[in-house]
Parts: sequence; structure tokens; C-alpha cells
Amino acid sequence: MNRIFVAFIVTAFLAAAWSEIGWVPDLPDAVSPMQALQDGAMGAAKTSVTLAFNLIGGMALFLGLVKVAEDGGGLRILARLIRPLMVRLFPEVPPDHPAMGAMILNMAANAMGLGNAATPFGIRAMKELDKLNKSKGTASNSMALFLAINTSSVTILPTGVIVMREELGSQDPSGILATTLFATLCSTTVAILGCKLWQRFSAVPEPEEGDAVADDEEVVDDGIDLGGADEGYPLWVTAVALCVLVSVIPLTILYGDRISVWVVPTLIVGFVGFGFVRGVAVYESFVKGAKEGFEIAVLIIPYLVAILVSIGMLRASGALGAFVNAVGPITAKLGLPAEALPMAVLRPLSGSGAMGVMLDTMKTSGPDSYVGYLVSTFQGSTETTFYVLAVYFGAVGVRRIRHTLVAALTADIVGIGAAVVICSLLYGSL
Repeated sequence: MNRIFVAFIVTAFLAAAWSEIGWVPDLPDAVSPMQALQDGAMGAAKTSVTLAFNLIGGMALFLGLVKVAEDGGGLRILARLIRPLMVRLFPEVPPDHPAMGAMILNMAANAMGLGNAATPFGIRAMKELDKLNKSKGTASNSMALFLAINTSSVTILPTGVIVMREELGSQDPSGILATTLFATLCSTTVAILGCKLWQRFSAVPEPEEGDAVADDEEVVDDGIDLGGADEGYPLWVTAVALCVLVSVIPLTILYGDRISVWVVPTLIVGFVGFGFVRGVAVYESFVKGAKEGFEIAVLIIPYLVAILVSIGMLRASGALGAFVNAVGPITAKLGLPAEALPMAVLRPLSGSGAMGVMLDTMKTSGPDSYVGYLVSTFQGSTETTFYVLAVYFGAVGVRRIRHTLVAALTADIVGIGAAVVICSLLYGSL
């Protein structure tokens, strides 16, 4: 992200400087290119802080609700639903091994939009998978598959993106539920198939000097509770749940206008009711989650300032407009407007950068425009692939990742394509 940020700033400056050299005012109050660059940077800085503070209420609400569901055992229920599929996808991992429980809880947390909870489970899963890995320093087939699924994880509730759409004035903030679900189902399917295919052509290299030797007796005690993920529901229950999940997509296509107004009120009542029935101290749990929402909203301010200022400078310098004019006619034919292209490119590289691009794009094009729905779906249905690979593999010292990156990036591309298809179908392309 460091190089991307510097490139944005330098490109904007050079473009404005080039225009400034030959600039001749045509009106008495005309603004020079360099003055426009300055105004763009300062205006974006103020806007980013205001936007972050305005997100606090929505973030607190949704994270409070999710915390109630989590404390009520919602994560464990999802884990038990996923388990019958997991034991078939990972035949190399014993069903009762701690790695299986950690992977299941990681995916369940991602499905609920609990990225902060998913990461500890993911790192724990990699540590446990590394115990089963006979070639230390090299990604095993199970490691590669887990990472590819993690970067394309099926998302049921993209809470953060819904909040941002609401704050930017969307009349249908939850309209991305179906588009995100469709895109992630497609990308996860391709991630699985891709890994199974590519592992046949990606042999495990010989261990290099200095690589650790497998130690089956090593015990990792990081304080993470994996209880509740060691048992699964019968396979038919999982199949029914999957069918119900998939049925949401055609229902939204057919009755989207009627369903959308029910989504947020139903989520509030459903999560609170679920927690109450499960014996959760709903109020205290909600407040705890809402506090986390407040902290996250404040935490993202520096990231928003950095990326929105750089994008504001690019726009004020005319460089972004030139890019849109050059690329737009080509990508628009594929349903991908040039305004959404930076988001598609940046998402695998930087989560905070992509979020800033998404917010800037929705402010410019409108959250309920085709472009607004598209970038929202990108944010909710794709992952910061390079970051995830660096963190998870770095935690266990894996340096040779074999086919992992190819499979993950293929899933990202398919997810972007699926987002274009479903958004074009539901909201019409430009």
C-alpha cells in the first residue's frame, strides 16, 4: 500500500504541474491547476474525518447486534452447519483434529462479517495445519485450500458495507446482500475447484536447508476456545441450509423492492430475539459490541484520510478523469465502468485502500447507482488476498506457497465477474 499511496500522490502532482506550466486563466476568478490540487487535498481530508464520525452510529448498531448473536452461540451453529462439508473438502485433516475446528470457526466468522474474530481462528488453523505438514516452509494442499477459501469466503452479512451505504444516503443499503452472496458463492466454488485442480500440477518441493522438521507433538495453546466446532449437524441439515441460502438470490431478484425494506428491521428483531431466547444478557452484550463499533469507526480515520486525500488529488489534477476517459469505453462493454476499475484492482492489495476508493466512488456516483452497487459488492465479496497470505503464512514460516496465490487470484477475478453479472441483472449496467 505504501507504493500505491506514493504513486497516487506523485501522479497527481505531476499531472497538475504539467497543466500549471501552460495554464492561462480564461476567467478572472479561474482556479489554477495547483490551487485545485491543494483544494482537493484539503477538502478530502475534512470529508474523510466527517465521514468516519458519521459511521459511528451505524457501526455501533450492527456490531452490537452481531455481538448478541455471537454470544448466543450463532457462530457455533454456523460452524456445525459447515462441518459436514469441511470433512469432505479436507480429507488430509483428521475430523477430530484442532485444525478442523479452527478452520470451521474462521469461515463461520467470515460468513457473519466478523473479520476481527475470524483472524485469530485463521492463524490458529494455520498453526494446527502446520503440525500435519511434513514439508515445513512449504504450503500443504490443505493450507493452500484453506487460504483460497478464506480469501473468497461466502459472506452472508456484509455489515460494514451496509453501514457505509446507509451513511452515504442509500435508499436500499441492504441491497447488496444478494449480490454479495452470489459473488462469494461463485468465487468460493472456483477457489475450491481451482485448488483441487492446481495441486495436481504443483508438486511439493524438496525441503531447503534451514527448514524446520515436522513435530507432531508440538502443542499450541493460544487461549482460543474451539469448543462447539467438533461436532456437526447431519449432512441433510447442511444441504437444506445451503438450499435456503441460495434461494435468497432468486427471491431478491424477483421481489427485491418488497424484501429490501424488511431486511434491517428483521435483522434487529431477529438478532435480539435470538440472543434473548439463548439466555444472553442482550443489553450488556449489545453495548459491548457497540463499543467495538465505535472503536473501529475511530480507528479507520487515518486510513480514510490517507486514501481519500490521494484520490482527491488524483481527481483534482485531472489524472483520474483521463484514466476514466481512456479505459471507460473498453471496460464498460464488459459491464465494468472505469469508475469501478480502481476498486477492482486495489481490493486484493489493500483493504483500507479499497474501502476509501469505495466510499469516494459512491460519493461521486451515488450509492444506489449501478457503480455504487458494484463497488459495494466488490468490497463485501472479495478479500485483501496478499495481506491474508502474508499474515497467515507468515505466522507459520511458510515461504513456498505453491499454487495458493494463483487459486486465490482466480477466485478474486471470478468474484469480480460474478459481481458485475449480478449487479447488471439487478440494477442495470451503465
